[in-house]
Amino acid sequence: MSSSPTQTPSHITVLGAGSWGTALAILLARNGQQVSLWGRNNEQLQTMAHEQCNRFYLPDTPFPNNLQAEPDFTQSLAQADYILIAVPSSGFRELLEKIKPLNKPIIWASKGIEPGSNLLLHTVITDVLGTHYPAALLSGPSFAREVAEGLPTAVVIASADNTYAEQVINLFANAHFRPYYSADMIGAEVGGAVKNVLAIAAGISDGLGFGANARSALITRGLNEITQLGAALGAQANTFMGLSGLGDLVLTCTDNLSRNRRFGLALGKGQTAEQAFSEIGQVVEGAENVQQVHALAQQFGLALPICEHVYQVLNHSMTPLAAVESLFSRDLKAE
Repeated sequence: MSSSPTQTPSHITVLGAGSWGTALAILLARNGQQVSLWGRNNEQLQTMAHEQCNRFYLPDTPFPNNLQAEPDFTQSLAQADYILIAVPSSGFRELLEKIKPLNKPIIWASKGIEPGSNLLLHTVITDVLGTHYPAALLSGPSFAREVAEGLPTAVVIASADNTYAEQVINLFANAHFRPYYSADMIGAEVGGAVKNVLAIAAGISDGLGFGANARSALITRGLNEITQLGAALGAQANTFMGLSGLGDLVLTCTDNLSRNRRFGLALGKGQTAEQAFSEIGQVVEGAENVQQVHALAQQFGLALPICEHVYQVLNHSMTPLAAVESLFSRDLKAE
């Protein structure tokens, strides 16, 4: 696979003007692509267009000249060669329905499982768009702020079409941002979704003051839960030892740039979920997707105790302290 960036600038529309969509838009623009950035909040988009900066999420990173915030949805897509979706999983299908008539190649950086249907997002794409759309997923350990700052980052581009994946890799690759190819879309998606739930568990443990030993145990056993669910859904086991599995899990569970970890920390320190949501001010994907992970575990008859205990905490069936104590008092068994 080629390691050099694309030579011909493309026009890329990024749908989703939160921190992650904005960071990727900045990255692509720095790579020489023409980028339009759209989001649901028209007033914020107008402010971004005027200030050439997303002061709501990444205030210290000005937009390159070839990145334009575009409040008008239709206009943002008018010249698109590629469409990059970076919205929460709950809004993914709605956007696909809107862009369906355009017949453009799709990239998505959303991490999650669709609420209600419990479908992975590549299946939602097939459900809405069919199988003829070129589609690729960007996943892996990548905080928006660090990507926007140009700090070294490695990610995975997963697609069933390695030719299309190479195009996407060349759009993103530069001296500080290194994409690797994977054919395992299921594995990349499962890793990206379940790690958010596990990061809540790690945050709860740390918020309760249980220390590094407990956090390490939760991460390690959490990787086992990701692998179990991935196997049930058809993923390749070795995917979970890579960037979109272990890499993303470690990042999200150990650094306070993670919204999911901060949410768990707040719960562990005695805040309610509502107080934590308000303080974070952005979507906490793991708090939404724990419902889907719980449903899938039941569907496949899987024992995912960490995810299950997070589910119990968020459904008010168990306190954070009781949840961690329950995990460590389970029947002893072989690893």
